[in-house]
Amino acid sequence: MRMGLAANALHHDHDDAALFRWLRQCEPGIRELRLGLHAVGRTYAAIDRAGLLADYPGLVRYPYGHEGGLMKLVAEVVGMPGAERALDGAIYLINPVDPSSTFPEAVALKRQCVIHQKPFISTLASARDWIEMERIHAGLPPDPGADALHALEQQTIALIAHDAMKPQMVAYAADHFDVLSRFARRIATGTTGQQLNELAWSQGWPQEQPWVERYQSGPMGGDAQIADMVLERCCQRAIFFEDAHVARQHEADIQLLERAVTTVTDEAVCMTSPRVAMRWAEAVRRRRGLRAG
Repeated sequence: MRMGLAANALHHDHDDAALFRWLRQCEPGIRELRLGLHAVGRTYAAIDRAGLLADYPGLVRYPYGHEGGLMKLVAEVVGMPGAERALDGAIYLINPVDPSSTFPEAVALKRQCVIHQKPFISTLASARDWIEMERIHAGLPPDPGADALHALEQQTIALIAHDAMKPQMVAYAADHFDVLSRFARRIATGTTGQQLNELAWSQGWPQEQPWVERYQSGPMGGDAQIADMVLERCCQRAIFFEDAHVARQHEADIQLLERAVTTVTDEAVCMTSPRVAMRWAEAVRRRRGLRAG
């Protein structure tokens, strides 16, 4: 498995920056998985200076951003001729107030990950969570250091979907109703929340009790309301099924939610495609079974 890797300067400009904390936490898992990390120049240089992933052949240097490094990651997420020119997703630790996070190549990297149903990982918590997910799928034992991320009974999850993706969100919730029901609280924007409540009632959830707490619809400010929940550390995980093929009338509100997630990088996990969300739910079941065993 090969992943693109980049981090805005905030996340590698001091010893306890997010990139380094992630690598210290996850270096054993990265080595166990033999994960290829194709790092753009400045990120690669920071890892090298910190002495992390020393002598690890899976760490590959790409050009600096101003030399086209991030653009190359975009092309390889899409897939270039030859197996060695394909990436399985991207880890891009974003500083939401860094202008480079809105450069065309940064926006395109996320968009192509969404289109091709590949993980786009933009926070420290998401990166930590993803490594544990892949470890579980590889048959490795649960990492106790990831237990806090799996304390679903103490967490709130946001379930959000663009109009074209609402049927997939409802289908996803039906397939993984047991996992999603473990959360202490579920929240959603208006129409998605109503459809999910109707699903839950059809599954036997008490009719007088909403399964999902509904906020305003996205165009009416629901994304902003959920962004505030994320910033207040009251929402730890978001599943956001995006339709990358349509113009988004409430683009600014959606960007607000995305910026909120990256602002609390240590605590917020975000998944943006059905394929990644399904793989996560399957890993939750396996991990709980291993813990119980």
